[in-house]
Amino acid sequence: MLISLSIRDVVLIERLDLSFAAGLSVFTGETGAGKSILLDSLGLALGARAESGLVRHGVAQASVTAEFDPAPGHPARALLIEQDMDAGDAPLVLRRVLTADGRSRAYVNDQPVSVGLLRRVGDELVEIHGQFESHGLLDSTTHLGVLDAFGGLAAPKARTTAAWTGWRAAKTARAEAEASLAKARAEEETLRQMFEDLDELDPKPGEEAALAQSRAVMMHGEKLLEAMNAAQTALTERGEVEAALRSAQRSLARVAERAEGKLDGVIAALDRAAVEAAEATGLLERASAEIDLDPRHLEKVEERLFALRSAARKHAVSADELVLLKDRLGRQLAELEGGGNDLARLAREEQAARTAYVEQARALSKSRCAAASALDTAVAAELPPLKLEKARFQTRVAPQDEAAWGAGGLDSVGFEVATNPGSPPGPLGKIASGGELSRFMLALKVVLARVSPTPTIVFDEVDSGIGGAVAAAVGERLGRLAETLQILVVTHSPQVAARGAHHYRVAKTESNGAVFTGVDQLPASARQEEIARMLSGETVTDHARAAAAALMG
Repeated sequence: MLISLSIRDVVLIERLDLSFAAGLSVFTGETGAGKSILLDSLGLALGARAESGLVRHGVAQASVTAEFDPAPGHPARALLIEQDMDAGDAPLVLRRVLTADGRSRAYVNDQPVSVGLLRRVGDELVEIHGQFESHGLLDSTTHLGVLDAFGGLAAPKARTTAAWTGWRAAKTARAEAEASLAKARAEEETLRQMFEDLDELDPKPGEEAALAQSRAVMMHGEKLLEAMNAAQTALTERGEVEAALRSAQRSLARVAERAEGKLDGVIAALDRAAVEAAEATGLLERASAEIDLDPRHLEKVEERLFALRSAARKHAVSADELVLLKDRLGRQLAELEGGGNDLARLAREEQAARTAYVEQARALSKSRCAAASALDTAVAAELPPLKLEKARFQTRVAPQDEAAWGAGGLDSVGFEVATNPGSPPGPLGKIASGGELSRFMLALKVVLARVSPTPTIVFDEVDSGIGGAVAAAVGERLGRLAETLQILVVTHSPQVAARGAHHYRVAKTESNGAVFTGVDQLPASARQEEIARMLSGETVTDHARAAAAALMG
């Protein structure tokens, strides 16, 4: 709800700080006292259109700050979280600064924001129903959500949304498969030629590295073989190295017992050396035997290696990835051959998902029609006491073309009224303006109070053109509405003013040749005097005071 409103230099208001509480707050005062300035100021803080004429004459800028305390999880808080401006559970402070040249700046919790975002947040916090403009329920895009909330249709709506999501996913999968198949068919000849080329090449994992290694060895085969022969000659030119080592080992072994262990390490080392020498000789012989000096073999290896690398460059992959590419192309061709079957399956799944969605959406539509009938009956009961007995309210629930279906179902919902017998109903926003419109919104708000997401509602002269029992009925409904929501009402009706839990008097004062608008919150005794003034006019009589006391109960 609205906690406070601070106004600086707006038209006739120099400095004004107001505090608010829950319940019904009424604003009274003489015509022209400046009550409309209060609404203009609040509208400015809520993101309404700014005009330089709102800046008090002679000053550089005007500012308005409105503080709210919405409940945790309120849509206004959710909206700010979407903008990375999470305020936790702290109050929300909306501020607007307007300069004399018409430029304005907007802030939420002292963070600069666009005026558009300020307006969106403001729309979630306050509804203003005035003689010339209204918000909230006059926006037909809100009617479907309002009806669903009134009818308690969250569960069937959630099922419809889930079915819609499933249908969209199935439709997307079918469309993507269809596009992929069409593309593959258009490229089939190219894909098949690529696969056949790779199938003929028949690349193997790790083949490039193995071929490159073999090529390097074969290219240096003569030098390698020359070095190996030299090494073998060194090992054998004076007899076998292993035999020499064994001979030395045996000579020492014969006298080892007399050496008291001093020769044991030498004998063991000679044994190891003999073993290593024998192994080295064997490996050298095998390596020499494996050296391939046949130029035809080198040519074949190079031909294969260059073929692999050429294919890799052609397909913009590494040589090792040619195997994966071949497998992928094979799968694509297989899918292409069986693509018609997959597409038919996906089409069946899409149709099944559509049928499920339509089933859920039609059930939701049926529930909406029942809720619409209940809403129409409830609103109709509120109209006669408000001097709208000739008016007729109806909730239109109409099916839309399939192109307009969505997560919310098949329907469009609109609140319509006919103000005169025999006249066709029209959109709620097209009915007569002024007090009649405000009273119609009051009736609707009374019925919808329990599901309203907007915590604060402002009515500007909802009692315009009425009096007596009708004004009393307006006051009674405002009081009833204020049991659930915070209500601010600008009124000229004593019957409405008497219902207020909080009473503010707007008046002009003159100081140093300048006129200013001020607002005073009245205690109980002053409230009675103000209501008596509203009853009797300029001269307040004892009879008017007694009547005011009676109205106040």
